[in-house]
Amino acid sequence: MTLHATVAHVTDRIVERSKPLRRRYLDRMARARDEGTARAHLTCGNQAHAYAAMPGDDKARLAAGTAGNLGIVTAFNDMLSAHQPYEVYPALIRRAAHEVGGTAQVAGGVPAMCDGVTQGQAGMELSLFSRDVIAMAAGISLSHNVFDAAVFLGVCDKIVPGLVIAAATFGHIPTVFLPAGPMTSGIPNDQKAKVRQQFATGEVGRDKLMEAEMASYHGPGTCTFYGTANTNQMLMEFMGLHLPGSSFINPNTPLRDALTIEGAKRALAISALGNEYTPVCDILDERAFVNGIVGLNATGGSTNLLIHLIAMAKAAGIVLDWEDFADLSDATPLMARVYPNGLADVNHFHAAGGLGYMIGELLGAGLLHPDVRTVAGDGLSRYTQEPKLIDGALVWGEGSGETLNDKILRPASDPFQPTGGVKRLRGNLGTGVMKVSAVAPERHIIEAPVRVFADQGDVKAAFKAGEFVSDTVVVVRFQGPKANGMPELHSLTPVLAVLQDRGLKVALVTDGRMSGASGKVPSAIHVSPEALDGGPLARLHDGDVVRVDAVKGTLDVLTPGALDRPNVRPDLVENGFGTGRELFDVFRNHVGPAEAGATPLFA
Repeated sequence: MTLHATVAHVTDRIVERSKPLRRRYLDRMARARDEGTARAHLTCGNQAHAYAAMPGDDKARLAAGTAGNLGIVTAFNDMLSAHQPYEVYPALIRRAAHEVGGTAQVAGGVPAMCDGVTQGQAGMELSLFSRDVIAMAAGISLSHNVFDAAVFLGVCDKIVPGLVIAAATFGHIPTVFLPAGPMTSGIPNDQKAKVRQQFATGEVGRDKLMEAEMASYHGPGTCTFYGTANTNQMLMEFMGLHLPGSSFINPNTPLRDALTIEGAKRALAISALGNEYTPVCDILDERAFVNGIVGLNATGGSTNLLIHLIAMAKAAGIVLDWEDFADLSDATPLMARVYPNGLADVNHFHAAGGLGYMIGELLGAGLLHPDVRTVAGDGLSRYTQEPKLIDGALVWGEGSGETLNDKILRPASDPFQPTGGVKRLRGNLGTGVMKVSAVAPERHIIEAPVRVFADQGDVKAAFKAGEFVSDTVVVVRFQGPKANGMPELHSLTPVLAVLQDRGLKVALVTDGRMSGASGKVPSAIHVSPEALDGGPLARLHDGDVVRVDAVKGTLDVLTPGALDRPNVRPDLVENGFGTGRELFDVFRNHVGPAEAGATPLFA
């Protein structure tokens, strides 16, 4: 199949834009590759420290330099349901390494916070920056330079992007990402959302809300809605860093364990000691990122990845722009309906044909680059296959050639909508994005007077006081990375959804983020430049008329003279203290804008 013209054009544009940075990056990776793993060059004292705690046989093999050594970078903790299964992975990985004559060590751990726990709380102001801390922590883990390959254990919102940044930074080292899988299905997500709205209006008490939440988030594994965590898992397949078909296998099952063992073996097989040396820098090229963006649009994935993918790409010497996302969105059909874009969860999506079916359809439509390198070997067509355990042996066979539930998953030729789930907005208020895949078409254009807030708590208080009685564009500003770390404002979703259900035309405009689980309410988010950095949002007053237009892709204030006012200067003293926020002052002072990845790590 001929590559789609838009995919080819956007890829060429990214290649041209990235040439100087990418060339310098690949030169660094080539030098690191040529120097090889430093283990053989360490002093005897250095090596003794590195191997001191290992079993005798492993110690002898490493000292002799005959065994491949696999570094495990883990985000395990047992307060995140998605990461709790990782507790047993190191033992499985060591066993796998021994079976192929290698060794494995836990190189280090990285922090992993749960946005579900911190939604609406001060801790959420550390969430985005935790991505960069994770990247740095993973870098420390690999800095010992005694590993021939690595496996990364991580799933959730900031963890996978942070680990990918680290993997790209150590791009000469072959790396396989090992998922943990989604929890089994709980109560339907629409039922949970209904109870949240009932609680917001006082129809049910906290006991019913807690009952619904506990029935939804009920066991080990990723939350089953299609938010940022599961979008991450999709990306790792589309970009060739997972084994094919491994993303959505439930935890603590024989197939899940078999995939973990095979992933560890594969990491050693593609090291420089084997015959299939496949460093991460060769996998994470411009084509892989374009494939990831196509997957993001085709699945209606999380808007958080419009920030993360830019930072991930920059670590690999590649420069992405929101224009790339928008152009690819216009060319990509929306093929999936998974909550919040539909009623199904990721287990239903996987059963309907899942990522293997989607990749096959998109390859057939010329919307994906087929000629990429992956951890499974050359060519993305490998990812149309699905893993199975037959008589205890792990094998890959052809996946479903057709959707098994067209209410969840449709072919590229007959999608839910002809374009993807992401829209870029540009206008006199700056540049932002909207996830349109879950927003009803009649709500793609909202024009109304604004109510301006600087704190999400004030929005909720105004709602409880009954102040929203007419069409309103709710502006929540000073929520950008420089102001307070760019927290998600997902806890506003039930409130705004209630207003919408009452018949009001409502939109949110913010320089902050929304959760990957958001979508019902039209939300212009990530607005850049942020209000604290001179952005026009800082000049708005209550009553100004704003038009949010996801059809034309515009975001404008229509009130004459509104942008001639001086910027409001907020008191942000309280943003800098408590819940560890004082430790992140250096991040807030050096972070770049959202449209450049909102990271302090790269100029």
